[in-house]
Amino acid sequence: MLLNNRIKAFVELGKFLKQFKSTGYEKVNTVLYNDDFFDEMILKINTAEHHNGWFTKENVVFAIEQWADALSEKNLKEWLSSYQLDTIPCKTIGIVMAGNIPLVGFHDFLCVLISGCKVLVKQSSNDDQLLPFLTSYLVSIAPELNESITFTKENFKDFDAIIATGSNNTARYFEYYFGNVPNIIRKNRNSVAILTGTETREELEALGEDIFRYYGLGCRNVSKLMVPQQYNFDSFFEAIYPFNIIINGNKYANNYDYNKAVYLMSNYKLLENGFLMLKEDKSYSSPIATLFYETYTSKETLLTTLEKDEEKIQCIVGNNITPTNIDFGTTQKPKLTDYADGIDIIQFLSKIK
Repeated sequence: MLLNNRIKAFVELGKFLKQFKSTGYEKVNTVLYNDDFFDEMILKINTAEHHNGWFTKENVVFAIEQWADALSEKNLKEWLSSYQLDTIPCKTIGIVMAGNIPLVGFHDFLCVLISGCKVLVKQSSNDDQLLPFLTSYLVSIAPELNESITFTKENFKDFDAIIATGSNNTARYFEYYFGNVPNIIRKNRNSVAILTGTETREELEALGEDIFRYYGLGCRNVSKLMVPQQYNFDSFFEAIYPFNIIINGNKYANNYDYNKAVYLMSNYKLLENGFLMLKEDKSYSSPIATLFYETYTSKETLLTTLEKDEEKIQCIVGNNITPTNIDFGTTQKPKLTDYADGIDIIQFLSKIK
């Protein structure tokens, strides 16, 4: 299948997804195969929370909007322009997907297919509804893709390389079973925000999006703050107050109550506002409804800490503190070039013999 045809298929998928927005759904007559898929897509969105209590309609639609924006012809061609895709051999790539946020494995899926390889997908049961449905749409656009996409619930067979995402514990399992083939094995990572005390209210409110989107379950969600000594959290708490409705979610509220009880019984010192707890901790992976923080004495010591812990960090949010930091409010709006763990999947595929 020619590259231009693969691009066209994903562009059409992007047009299909653009109909489903947080401001409402609008059926566009020019979208291909809309009569076959539009109503069922609404059903998939509305029932997502029944399959996974964390997948609220708001969060599912947010994920859809990000991919609708990404899958434009302009974005796809700019992304792929730096690669020699015609040199990548047609291999079968197994993908073990996580299930922490909606469509979390879609970027891996896209990279493999757009490169001309075949994909063998094993999904998490927490996120196994949307991708097979969107695959059906893709195959309607480009029937040739059908022979390149396989979903399985069994152990992988007949594959040339593996992309597997999981926890630190499952990574050991992946390394044992897949260590003899080319692989990308992802472990736990979390994101941090660097505050200096000079942030505007708008920036701190945008940081709330980085913290609370998807209930904080994504590796790109900010789970820790790096703050100067004697930092006053009053402005931070005031700015994130509009996110207080998150406590209305039963699963989030239950985690908040449980973790607060554990902290109090352990006599930990906490700062909290009724929907988020702040705990001083050197770790990066904070529990749901909790944000860790750590103080720094200088920019130099801060950068040393971040460099030492770089394998634990997915994103750094801040105002020109590090060469790679990103803007407040953008962690859950990655570009096509934003590869998880900084590993370029297209380059990885190009090196498979």
